Amino acid sequence: MDIRNLLRDVAEGEVSIDEAVLKLKKAPFEDLGFAKLDYHRALRQGVAEVIYGEGKTSEQIVDIVKNFWKNGQKNVLITRMSEVAAKFVMEALQSSNIKIAYDAMSKIAIVGEIPQSDGLGKIVVATGGTSDMPVAEEAALTAEVLGNEVVRLYDVGVAGLHRLLAHAEELMSAKVVIAIAGMEGALASVIGGLVDCPVIAVPTSVGYGAAFEGLSALLSMLNSCASGVSVVNIDNGFGAGYMAHMINHMR
Repeated sequence: MDIRNLLRDVAEGEVSIDEAVLKLKKAPFEDLGFAKLDYHRALRQGVAEVIYGEGKTSEQIVDIVKNFWKNGQKNVLITRMSEVAAKFVMEALQSSNIKIAYDAMSKIAIVGEIPQSDGLGKIVVATGGTSDMPVAEEAALTAEVLGNEVVRLYDVGVAGLHRLLAHAEELMSAKVVIAIAGMEGALASVIGGLVDCPVIAVPTSVGYGAAFEGLSALLSMLNSCASGVSVVNIDNGFGAGYMAHMINHMR
């Protein structure tokens, strides 16, 4: 599609603005051979395409980032990227003057600057234990990169309920709460019984043998007796952060 001709048709009144927007939403992708880059995802969905780093070579990630950057995407989120790949990508992008930051705990890389928060309220990210922090940081950083203010409440699990209740004000003033826990996954139900906002539960693979690498927490969260609790996949901090962002931007 020739965007210049489309804009000319809009200016001359031959194509309406709504028709032009629809055509842009349906615009083709770019085929790099190993990846098909969707440059118009932000126009269609409100959020640009995110790079899933795991399983991709460092060279592939570099090429994808450079093409996104060249086509105007100045904020790129890369999830599940190893430290080895991050080091390679950061060195490769230096010559192109593309700023990139990497968080080893969450395995998230952020190309460009984190934007100012423009959400309706705050997203609270709460974990049952310290061991859940890698998943929590994936959720928190995802939400921040998408333009949300995030409050972190770590190690407030049900083994010491007073630790959670000490943060009742932050929880009850949140627009969305992301409850992240492994083992029996009880944190989501407890928070769901305290707040009047949506709770996104994230089961983690933290726990001993009978936790079945997060399956036990997943089933507990799916069977929550508290209303308003929804559940994403095991260890899916990105999915929770993305969904929380969508809720926090529903005007």
